[in-house]
Amino acid sequence: MDGKEIFQFAIRIMIKSISHVLNKSNLSIDEIDYIIPHQANIRIIDYVARKLKVERKKFIINLDRFGNTSSASVPLALDEAHKKKMFCPGDRIIMVAFGGGLTWGSALLNWTI
Repeated sequence: MDGKEIFQFAIRIMIKSISHVLNKSNLSIDEIDYIIPHQANIRIIDYVARKLKVERKKFIINLDRFGNTSSASVPLALDEAHKKKMFCPGDRIIMVAFGGGLTWGSALLNWTI
């Protein structure tokens, strides 16, 4: 696949994966406090935010400081946000990623710490 195909795949699958989690959880995007996306490319993140009609401030981004850290990007962003005490008990956080072999996944966290 070329870069354009990967870009289009990433956008499509991240939106689909987030929507799947929301549907399974009977939640709307407005009930989500934060989204932690795979940190592959800021253009992908921005496009997903626009398509979901979510303010970018809901997205936890560390790409500007660490670059694309591959499969570690989501847990690194989660850890960094936790250490900055960004989360409050009851916050809902969606983690979403895509990767090698054109795989993807997402999870909903209900923050309790």
